[in-house]
Amino acid sequence: MIYHLAIDIGASSGRHILGYIENGKITLEEVYRFEDYLREENSSFIWDIEKLVREVKAGIAKCGEIGKLPATIAIDTWGVDYVLLDENKQELLPAFSYRDNRNNLIQEEFAKVISQKELYAKTGIQKANYNTIYQLYCDKKSGKLDRAAFFMNMPDYLAFKLTGVIKNEYTEATTTNLINAKTKTWDGEILDKLGINRNIFSEVSTPCTEVGKLQGFDFESTVVLAPSHDTASAVAACSVGENGVYISSGTWSLIGTENPEPVLSEAAENANFTNEGGINYRFRFLKNYMGMWLFQNIRKNLNKELSYDEMMNLARNAKGFEYIDTNDVSFLAPESMIEAIRAYLKKPDLELDILINSVYHSLAKAYSDVVAEIESISGKTVDTINIVGGGSKDEYLNELTAQYTKKRVIAGPVEATATGNIISQMLYSKEVASLEEARELVKKSFDNEK
Repeated sequence: MIYHLAIDIGASSGRHILGYIENGKITLEEVYRFEDYLREENSSFIWDIEKLVREVKAGIAKCGEIGKLPATIAIDTWGVDYVLLDENKQELLPAFSYRDNRNNLIQEEFAKVISQKELYAKTGIQKANYNTIYQLYCDKKSGKLDRAAFFMNMPDYLAFKLTGVIKNEYTEATTTNLINAKTKTWDGEILDKLGINRNIFSEVSTPCTEVGKLQGFDFESTVVLAPSHDTASAVAACSVGENGVYISSGTWSLIGTENPEPVLSEAAENANFTNEGGINYRFRFLKNYMGMWLFQNIRKNLNKELSYDEMMNLARNAKGFEYIDTNDVSFLAPESMIEAIRAYLKKPDLELDILINSVYHSLAKAYSDVVAEIESISGKTVDTINIVGGGSKDEYLNELTAQYTKKRVIAGPVEATATGNIISQMLYSKEVASLEEARELVKKSFDNEK
């Protein structure tokens, strides 16, 4: 049996999932789970990278304890965030989270240096205040960037801590707003305009290639590159076809389609679509919406006294709903999500069941709006929507998505990100010959719910 380990780390929790082929199908086995690595310190949101590294290594050690040693290991995480190292390869802390407010304070100044229109024409990446490019500009203003010798997005950094090898992986790098969509490498003109040293970036590496040998353990394994942006891994596991749309439903909902070339038109820019990198240099033409983050925080505000299923049933039976913009900045990191939604709607006494139902309907409406935009901008006629990720288990949201979009909706696989991560390792190890073959294996392995 050849085992592969997917280390799948979202903005809220991380898991170690072993994958292997058994009886002609992919089998997944979760061996470790962890959470609580976002910190609020001195009024800033930062990542506890020491804990992240510790938990990543603990999950790998768990594989040794149960006697299932992975031949390969690959890491995927959320996008945009990064760690800087000095010339001695020591971390320059803190490692800020994209949820930190510092990025909002420099937008007007940044726009005078380089316009969004120029950025989009070069990178095809949507305007979002949390993008890496704005975070690096903050680091430049603070002087932190002057001490940096190496830049690594979060999965690159964790792979470095396992191997000692520094690489920048393509799909994650595209989330920085610094990768030229046509050349598929760092855009020197953008870096020069911003006064960012080109030398802190390494050559862009593609998924399904080697990082280095695992260090510090009593067994041998090779760390390889998955599509290390978690959504890129999730989409790698999707096979809805040329006219399909995927919704990667987790902390964020990412709604998009897969294209062989970037769409850099004025219509795409005006609609704020992004062209993020995918496996085999495919482009993920998509929009981001806050997704399960809204429900996660509502449940947190309720001291987790209600399960997600209980919240879903409460919404199902509600007598009404209101529409909210699920991407409103007030929902990014509120002290209370419940009160933030009430304040947005100017209804301080809004009943909980209607409030939760409002989130459901607003998300489904957002999905429908994006699907219509994809059809208008790309000229595609969408026939199927494949909802993947943890949010695909939410039957009510799936039903509403079908109702609002009037499209066929299928749900699963739930572990799409880990599955995409695993098949990239199988491509590296030659267990499957091509992405097409890998996607057929995924379809055979997991029964999508109609």
